[in-house]
Amino acid sequence: MDKLFSPEIIWFVIGLLMFLLEFTLPGLLIAFFGAGAWIVSLFCLLFNISLNWQLLIFIISSVLLLVSLRKWLKGIFLGGTDAQRDMEKKMDEFIGEKAVVISEIKNGERGKAEFHGTNWEAEADEDIAAGDRVEIVGRESIILKVKKLPK
Repeated sequence: MDKLFSPEIIWFVIGLLMFLLEFTLPGLLIAFFGAGAWIVSLFCLLFNISLNWQLLIFIISSVLLLVSLRKWLKGIFLGGTDAQRDMEKKMDEFIGEKAVVISEIKNGERGKAEFHGTNWEAEADEDIAAGDRVEIVGRESIILKVKKLPK
């Protein structure tokens, strides 16, 4: 029974509870404190350390993990990878480029335009027939905003 309430078991259970709590609360924050608790559990298993040292190791390890890994892990788990940001940057570079309408675009409805060999959904504030050349004037997510070029 004495082993059940040893510091390494208590810290391990605290860490486990924090990891489980992370699943219910958004933000990817509590998991780092769970990892800090598991680090303290490991230290308690290897060394006989006082409660003051346990708390100090918990705070330092949790904060270091939080500061060094949160942004990277949040990008992985919640989106926003480098490739996605690069694609968004490249999408802004599309503005001013020319494309060809392959499926009629009506005012307020979507059609399709071919740009760099790929078919994109496109919208315009005017009716544009298939085969007409257009200029990309903006984008909303992956939908191109276009305007008809004069013939």
